[in-house]
Amino acid sequence: MSKPLTISSSDLIHSLKLSCQIPDVVEAIATQKIIAEAAQEAGIQVSEQELQQEGDRLRFAKKLVKAQDTWNWLKKHHLSLAEFEELIHNKVLATKLASHLFAQHIERFFYENQLNYVAAVTYEVILDDRDLALELFYSLESGEITFQEIAREYIQQPELRRAGGYQGMRHRKDFRPEIAAAVFAATPPSLIKPISTSKGVYLIWVEEIVQPILDEQLRDKIQQELFDHWLKEQIQTIEINTNLDLSLDLQGSQELRKQA
Repeated sequence: MSKPLTISSSDLIHSLKLSCQIPDVVEAIATQKIIAEAAQEAGIQVSEQELQQEGDRLRFAKKLVKAQDTWNWLKKHHLSLAEFEELIHNKVLATKLASHLFAQHIERFFYENQLNYVAAVTYEVILDDRDLALELFYSLESGEITFQEIAREYIQQPELRRAGGYQGMRHRKDFRPEIAAAVFAATPPSLIKPISTSKGVYLIWVEEIVQPILDEQLRDKIQQELFDHWLKEQIQTIEINTNLDLSLDLQGSQELRKQA
């Protein structure tokens, strides 16, 4: 039987350094501190009922049906019950702070940026030859061939080929600028004349243009976008000092100087 492997806190920090993940971890810690401080200044508190609701939501999302499932998940992530409760508390606190800061600005932001939330449902085939793309375009217009037939013949990726080139519902930012202009100017269902790009010649069928509705789901999305932008601005305006194994860092610097 092999000996048990022990991993220490210093091992974890060292691994995070070598994998270049420290900046992300530092930003996450700074973000939580900013949220906690701003929530305290705003007088935001978290109730037991809110903690229970968020805990139930998290367990449902993680499919933690039985108590043992929860304990196994906590063990896997090296979380104590107190830390699990802290995780839930932080989530609720962030949501309440986001609502406090931006709930009243959602409608104005939506109407000022409504075009960004319009979506298009498209099918695409990318070709190397513009002459071929034009030939297929005119064949489609005359009904000599279907878009699905073109997709089956010219798309290389199996899954995309089976789906007939279906790209799903995407927003303006998800398209190349020259393609977005043509797609959102179309009157669906319609075929767009081939568009040449550095990646190839796009043959696109626009199935539907979906106008946005400011429902609860979109409200939550906009609120989170505004909150994330605010957090990034806060992080950029503060100086973050870290103290991670300074003795090891000093030793490493000395070794580098010796090698120089």
